[in-house]
Amino acid sequence: MASETAGSSTTLEVLRRLESGPRGLTETEAAARLATHGENTLPQRRTPSWPRRCAHALRDPFTAVLLCLGLVSAAVASWGTAVVILALVAVSCVLRASGEHRAGRSMAALRELVAGTATVLRRDDAREPPRAREVPVTELVPGDVLRLGPGDLIPADVRLLRARGLAVYQGTLTGESAPVRKTALEEPGEGAADGEAGDGGAGGSGPVSLSAGDVPSPAGDVPGPSEAAADGSGVPGGNPFEAPHLCFQGSSVATGTATAVVIATGDGTRFAAAHRQPPARRDGGAFDRSVHGISWVLIRFMLLTPPLVLMANAALRGRGPETLPFSVAVAVGLTPEMLPVIVTTCLARGAALLARTHGVIVKRLPALHDLGAVDVLCVDKTGTLTQDRPVVERALDPAGRNDPEVLHWAAVGAWWTLQLAELPAPDTLDEALLEAAGPVGEEYDGVDAVPFDPVRRFSTAVVRGSLGRHTVVVTGAPEAVVERCNTEPGERDGLLALAAREADAGVRVLAVATADRPAGARGIEARGLTFRGLVTFRDALAPTAAEALRGLADRGVAVKVLTGDHPATAARACRELGLDPGEVRTAAQTVDTEAVGTATVVARCTPEDKARVVAALRAAGHTVGFLGDGVNDVAALGAADVGLAPRCAVGVARESADVVLAEKDLTAMGHAITAGRHASGNIASYLRVTLSSNLGNVVAMLAAGLLLPFLPMLPAQVLAQNLCFDAAQLAFAHDRPGAAALRGPAVLRPRSFLRFVTGFGLLNAVADLATFAVLAFALHGPDAVDDEAVFHSAWFTENLLTQALVMLLLRTGRRVEGSRTPGPVALAAAGLAAVGLLLPPSPLGAALGMTALPAAYCLLPAVVLGLYALALTAARTRHVRRQP
Repeated sequence: MASETAGSSTTLEVLRRLESGPRGLTETEAAARLATHGENTLPQRRTPSWPRRCAHALRDPFTAVLLCLGLVSAAVASWGTAVVILALVAVSCVLRASGEHRAGRSMAALRELVAGTATVLRRDDAREPPRAREVPVTELVPGDVLRLGPGDLIPADVRLLRARGLAVYQGTLTGESAPVRKTALEEPGEGAADGEAGDGGAGGSGPVSLSAGDVPSPAGDVPGPSEAAADGSGVPGGNPFEAPHLCFQGSSVATGTATAVVIATGDGTRFAAAHRQPPARRDGGAFDRSVHGISWVLIRFMLLTPPLVLMANAALRGRGPETLPFSVAVAVGLTPEMLPVIVTTCLARGAALLARTHGVIVKRLPALHDLGAVDVLCVDKTGTLTQDRPVVERALDPAGRNDPEVLHWAAVGAWWTLQLAELPAPDTLDEALLEAAGPVGEEYDGVDAVPFDPVRRFSTAVVRGSLGRHTVVVTGAPEAVVERCNTEPGERDGLLALAAREADAGVRVLAVATADRPAGARGIEARGLTFRGLVTFRDALAPTAAEALRGLADRGVAVKVLTGDHPATAARACRELGLDPGEVRTAAQTVDTEAVGTATVVARCTPEDKARVVAALRAAGHTVGFLGDGVNDVAALGAADVGLAPRCAVGVARESADVVLAEKDLTAMGHAITAGRHASGNIASYLRVTLSSNLGNVVAMLAAGLLLPFLPMLPAQVLAQNLCFDAAQLAFAHDRPGAAALRGPAVLRPRSFLRFVTGFGLLNAVADLATFAVLAFALHGPDAVDDEAVFHSAWFTENLLTQALVMLLLRTGRRVEGSRTPGPVALAAAGLAAVGLLLPPSPLGAALGMTALPAAYCLLPAVVLGLYALALTAARTRHVRRQP
């Protein structure tokens, strides 16, 4: 329907196309159109089915590797290995799908339904006069005639028929922080003349537009020129949000009143288009990239291992085909089989804890790991660092000296403007004036008032003064007020320079002037005023922001402020919170990656600028989180590694975000990052332990297979050992990382990680080969079969004992301070060691081809194990000292 109102059509032509009129629709016509166009609701995104969620989980590289190994095991008739591996794949897929399903249900509960009503002109039949009535917003249809007043949400895309002092907030669509004036095309220049009392509209002293130099240029997520011209904007090739006669769903009325006709509802609105077509998600996050890098190295090594084992045994020992199951078992032994389960369990537990204790919803489980890796957090100023609530800082006379009388007259003007203009509620500047001045205004008798108008940029109040006299109080933007004052030559420039200096210091500026008039004067003449002075306002800081910024800095997270505000305003807020703004840059000054990386504050940002800055930071190697709450933030939310939105954000921002916070609060961010690092530390512990241990075992097995006259371990024994080790490592999902793991970003850097695994893996291989030498020296029995069984049993036990040591010494977790009970990893390691000692002499051990070890054969392997523990401790201490 919006396209039918294209070009510069007159209001009458638009009404004819909509088959409506100034009197609105009849109830019958509205019901018919509701059946045709449907309810005025936003489109809902389809929820993925369980099979689709499980299939998506198979895209995880390690899960895919496990699936391939399971199929290979089945192909070579190694059914036990195949069943275990495929069961692990199924468990991993179900756990991940269930975690995403729980997050989806939480998000569904958070969605704010379009509730409420709108005032429309409707008639019971065509002969009756129209009556204003309240109807549910969902029942609005194209052609309905609406009445709008201060504080109303605009429930659909509308074209103005009449407007009086109308200004709307459309920041959810464009990112503008100031209200935008709107008029009907047939009423140019509408909005009170200087002498008109009762100009209609609403608003007190005027909010953001009073800040000198503090209004960003209009910008936003808008369509291209051709699409804009087809919107009825009357601005072909321009920005439809700048069209003065159009208002869009998602906006709200700041001041004034209007009558408008609905031109689009539901799926046809601009707001729905933004909701329906969010920007494409970037390819993977920090976690996905790091795991892919590690997994491909392992995949190459695993593909190379079975052929090497087969060829070496065929060439040296003449046993090729019978070695095939052993080769597959060795390849499986190198794989971190439990990684999908550990990752999903760690992330799901962390997400559930965040939701339960802090109201934070993690929609995409890997995003929790990415949160732990965040080293740059991009935020807006308003609502995050500040409360979007100004407070009075100073009242200055024309010479720049403190003068409480200026604050007194400003508060008197605010009080009587509120009383006589019948506003629904005071605006933020009115509240700040009345709070700072205390009980003022009631000692006068109010006569008349003209509320703030975005065109005049000032408000006027008249109170009774001395006998037969009235006092006119004018408050507003310095340029507008000074222009109406009696000033000496050169004085005007000095007053404006004073206002500009205050604005450059990062405060909002309100000018105050008064005039004495005869009581019988007609109207309110706002000229020939006496300039009283200036009242300056600063943004009230968020009470938790300073502490939260210190906490983020302690965690190694750099905070960057991307705002549409004046650079001085943003810099002042940062300094007051203890965040060094450095050299504040505007978006136009951050055209290259180096400038983006060194800037702490980027002001005058459009939505495209925010997304560009985030993308540049990621290109520089940072893991970036972005906190936003408007439609204008959607592009940046999609460009970041982790997109975050508060629960109060617009629907499209919540849908585009990976994480939803209970409040727009940096303290919640700190909790989320800590939870991410907690989960990441446990995942990293598992990978360090399992890969170093598995690599050492594989190297030892390859060497022993070439040196020994028999297989160093039977395939069934390799499988049993892997199962025991894997079961013990489930404890990592419940471990508690130490403080060191939480102080910096949790990033798995493939090269350094593989160096760690290779170094400790080779140390493990040396211990295994030393055990082989000891066993070869000790085993000299007459029966070779007995020697094989003893060898297999001794190495099985030694392997599980060394793996228990590795679990204790290479993890990042530690026992909770003050707790007398061992942690989950310590208990699991003790259980693994017990299995290694008790399984070989048991009936199950006999079924696996093992036997009880003679006591004489235990001493030398115990010595090797002790030396290995000392070497492992020394190597770990050296590694920790070398860390930055």
